[in-house]
Amino acid sequence: MSQIATLKAVVLPTRSAVSNLGLVLGGTVFLAAMAQISLPVPGSPVPITGQTLGALLLGSAYGASLGFSTFAFYIAAGVAGAPIFADQSAGIERLTGATGGYLVGMLLASWITGALAGRKWDQKIATVIPTMLIGTTVIFTFGLFWLHQSTGQSWSWTLEKGLQPFIIGEVLKIAIASTALPTVWRFVSKR
Repeated sequence: MSQIATLKAVVLPTRSAVSNLGLVLGGTVFLAAMAQISLPVPGSPVPITGQTLGALLLGSAYGASLGFSTFAFYIAAGVAGAPIFADQSAGIERLTGATGGYLVGMLLASWITGALAGRKWDQKIATVIPTMLIGTTVIFTFGLFWLHQSTGQSWSWTLEKGLQPFIIGEVLKIAIASTALPTVWRFVSKR
């Protein structure tokens, strides 16, 4: 079986528990920092954050297993009380409340983008754009269904408050990830 071709596997080809722990902790710090890039959406319990970009990049760079594990650790740390969610918040209510679906979606998206990156989908713009679109679709699918259920609001309200304000930002995040990942791969390949 050939080795999965992720940035993590190329940059750190040697696997150890210590290196994986370091990557999980470093990835958690990265996700926490991205979550602090936060803008409130008037009338919505869901803020615009850099967290979705963080999940897409982390999954792609780390691969499915480590990306998923890192995002799961991030969620567990936030639920346990570490102030690492948006606006330095923490607690189980972030997972069980209106924003929980977005977190679950990011967890799954980190695995999916990592699995696609392992098949080299993050190395060329023609394949990284669909990878990021798939990841973003997963995030918002879970987020919107969860938001609708947790608030009891109509679907039109859910789409107005949980999707529409995010579209431009998500397009920008997809553009950032879709140019950054192939650029990093070109740099890494030259080494």
